[in-house]
Amino acid sequence: MQKIYLDYNASTPLALEVVDAMQPLLNDYYGNPSAFHWAGKPVKELLHKARKQVSELIGCSLSEIIFTSGGSEANNLALKGFYFKNHYKGNHIITSKIEHPAIMNPSRFLEKIGARVTYVGVDQFGRVSPEEIERAITKDTILITIMHSNNETGTLQPIKEIGDIAEKYGITFHTDASQSVGKVPVDVNDLKVDMLTIAGHKLYAPKGIGALFIRNGVVLEPLIHGAGHENGLRAGTENTLLAVGLGKACEIASLQISHSKQRELTNYFWRQLKAEFDDMVVLNGHPEERLPNTLNVSFVRRIGQDLLDKIPDLAASTGSACHAGSIELSPVLKEMNVPEEIGMGAIRFSLGRYTTKDEIDTVIKGFKAIF
Repeated sequence: MQKIYLDYNASTPLALEVVDAMQPLLNDYYGNPSAFHWAGKPVKELLHKARKQVSELIGCSLSEIIFTSGGSEANNLALKGFYFKNHYKGNHIITSKIEHPAIMNPSRFLEKIGARVTYVGVDQFGRVSPEEIERAITKDTILITIMHSNNETGTLQPIKEIGDIAEKYGITFHTDASQSVGKVPVDVNDLKVDMLTIAGHKLYAPKGIGALFIRNGVVLEPLIHGAGHENGLRAGTENTLLAVGLGKACEIASLQISHSKQRELTNYFWRQLKAEFDDMVVLNGHPEERLPNTLNVSFVRRIGQDLLDKIPDLAASTGSACHAGSIELSPVLKEMNVPEEIGMGAIRFSLGRYTTKDEIDTVIKGFKAIF
């Protein structure tokens, strides 16, 4: 079996167009973008172009994009930066129980220094309830943060409905869209979000680059203090090389989202699994409202990692962990109340731009061979 990569939700390869866009900065364009001389001005122009490409993908203005080192930094800036600057208005934050650690751990950190955090649950499909979020709001609520889509199951959250609620109560609303941007249309104004996180390596840009959309008027305390880079919110000379890569990736994504065949291929994959394994395979997550590339399935009464170990040329992932002969279910599947005999067999297949039907057929044959 040839090596097959079905772990695009973990990280994507660099798009060839991204590599081409970055190449000149490896040889030329070495000036500091803050400099006013001949070496700095063209670099500043490249940085400006990259910011424009990112902003156009999500429907915001250039001044509302802050480049970061990735999704984790963007999430930390959104939560900590907002709390540090605005906790005098109230100390209550609302999030969900299935957030990525880059949201969960900053939330727990803020609890140690005085924040009160409400963690809302999810239904059997992994979706939060807008009504439960509204019930959790108090006079001290200053921030709501809910992921746009879940990285494990691909389930899309009702962000627009939550945005309406946040607007109704005048509460700042952040969404971690690391898994969604580049896969499905994301417009900050349509969603009514005030902050939004982007991670470059999820959409064919390099690792080590991301962005945070911050709506004009939202005030944050910077986490990195120094000179006035990135609207004074992230000190340090900008990494123009990686920013250019992210900008190009966003430009490509804006052209390809509506023409993506990933949903068709993902649905084909699921139909083939059901045809071969019937009741032995179960879908985790929402059957309709999920990312077009993500298929989280459980092989009933099997251990997901054991299955993957038997197909070493297949790159996929499982959220469950093995400890001394016991299986610890993914926290996301636990919150969805997935029974252990099902959850322990969970495998996340995440398809990408370069996945082919032949690869899917080969994977099906590989699983047939080990059952």
